[in-house]
Amino acid sequence: MTDIFPKTEIRKAYLGNKLVIVAPNRAKRPGIAKENVSPKTKTACPFCPKNIQPTNICDELVVDKKWRVASIKNLFPVVSSVDGVAYGTQEVIVENRNHNIEMADLSHRQLKNVLIMYKKRTQEISKDKKINYILCFKNHGIAAGASIIHAHSQVFASQITPPEVVEELSLANKYKNENGVCPHCAILKKEMSGPRKIFENKHVAAFAPYASEFHYESWLFTKRHLDNITQINEDELNSLVVILKKILCKLKKLNLSFNMYLHQVVSDTDQHFYIKIQPRDSIWAGIELGAGLIINSVSPEQAAEYFRN
Repeated sequence: MTDIFPKTEIRKAYLGNKLVIVAPNRAKRPGIAKENVSPKTKTACPFCPKNIQPTNICDELVVDKKWRVASIKNLFPVVSSVDGVAYGTQEVIVENRNHNIEMADLSHRQLKNVLIMYKKRTQEISKDKKINYILCFKNHGIAAGASIIHAHSQVFASQITPPEVVEELSLANKYKNENGVCPHCAILKKEMSGPRKIFENKHVAAFAPYASEFHYESWLFTKRHLDNITQINEDELNSLVVILKKILCKLKKLNLSFNMYLHQVVSDTDQHFYIKIQPRDSIWAGIELGAGLIINSVSPEQAAEYFRN
């Protein structure tokens, strides 16, 4: 790949004051070890069909009398349904019945079923008037926090909206009030004509963000301004699956752990739906944790070129 931006430079996030130092030459330093992405299962897998108790299933997509994707209760939640404590709910979405198939290996139909389950659970959980924040996320690989090899995602819902999300929405609303347009619509339009564009089709576009915090980070947006995944239509869903599959397959070739997430703030009805995928081969150390400055040794332009080719 060509070093489009070989020199170090400081970049500021689209919204907020977060700074990223893009330093491509840093990738050449010695001593970078590659991780073993897949966790090792030492006990019976709790997400294989034979080990899931029917009473723990919250929702399922059934084909030929067998579930293909199932949402089950998280037996070790970090929130509680009891008032007066950290109120919320947490579920695990088992993405397929096969223990050894990763998300990148799923067919377009199977991957679509996973997104449909995200949509269904977001719709259902948002009916709880005490819930204001819903996060669908996936941890793939050890560095991303996965502890079980069977492909799965999670849904985390809370009464509390995280401060970073509140700040992002506040800045987005400020931009809209001052400019008369959604900042993400504006970002999307700009990135589709530049070197950070990854893919686009009629309904969905993907790009590497200008101030990427992680190597090979990518964002996927619907071109239509819609608030969250519950509003996505069939054509948009099919388009999203095609692009998501491409990116997942490219990340698998790099053998990278990654976090993927999409969220909804129930009380805000004018967000712009997107999915973020953040690979986790880079380790945040002294500069990131001590100074709050993020160093990325793979420029987003390089990342976009890799995804495109």
